[in-house]
Amino acid sequence: MFWQKISSAIKEFFGFGGYTREPEGYLSWQHLTFVTLLMVLMVTLAVVLGRAYRKRDDAGRNKVLIFAAILIDSLELFKIVMLCIITDNPLNWLHDLPLFLCSIQLIAIPLAAFTAGKLKNASLDFVFIFGVLGAVCGTYFAGQNYNAYPVLSFDNVVSGLTHCISGFASLYIAISGMVSMKKKNIRFTFAILSGFCATAYVVNHVIDYNYMFLMRGDGTPYDIFFNLVNGSPVLYPLIVWGLFVLYIGVFYSVYYLFAKKRKKDPHSA
Repeated sequence: MFWQKISSAIKEFFGFGGYTREPEGYLSWQHLTFVTLLMVLMVTLAVVLGRAYRKRDDAGRNKVLIFAAILIDSLELFKIVMLCIITDNPLNWLHDLPLFLCSIQLIAIPLAAFTAGKLKNASLDFVFIFGVLGAVCGTYFAGQNYNAYPVLSFDNVVSGLTHCISGFASLYIAISGMVSMKKKNIRFTFAILSGFCATAYVVNHVIDYNYMFLMRGDGTPYDIFFNLVNGSPVLYPLIVWGLFVLYIGVFYSVYYLFAKKRKKDPHSA
């Protein structure tokens, strides 16, 4: 009886044969409690480890980032393999390519951890700029996930963990002093983003999917803009890309504003 219950719980968690539990729903107290706990853990670890490694040399500070890179890609690879098994569809991976905004971190964090020179600095800045945004959007605003699956399910738990690792990496890079935010890296940030958007747009048309939410909002705040232009296949994706570009511009502006004030204040920590 005990092992039957364990087996049943495992099958239910992974969703073998479909979930029997009804999804608690987007913005339910279960959803908000779960993602808030993940956020608290994310921030706490980033602050503790960032402060602990701040005085280390570059190689020492990079060790935490290497661990984060290995962990996030391992979790994502495990998820892809499991979903192919659960759905009994070996082509299920086509719907799990790293072509969402949050998924770019699956490539950007390893680049930031394992490369050197200009590419490393540009990757560090990219993770810093988009990591926390991806963590928040992929947890609190992931209506498409929490309306479809129970909160404590394989899909949502792994998704929550990977998004929060992105947020952790972003905060850790800032707190440990690894961020550069050099103006010459701005063009690389735009290039990385635009390249992923273009790739996602093409793949969406090839496999009829919605990477980067360039085709429709799917229960996210992008629905506001999708409805605003009546789902225009030209205007809507341009608006989504434009919002990303605007975010980069605002982020850099705010960062330089605070950096300028910090430099003028001799008492700043």
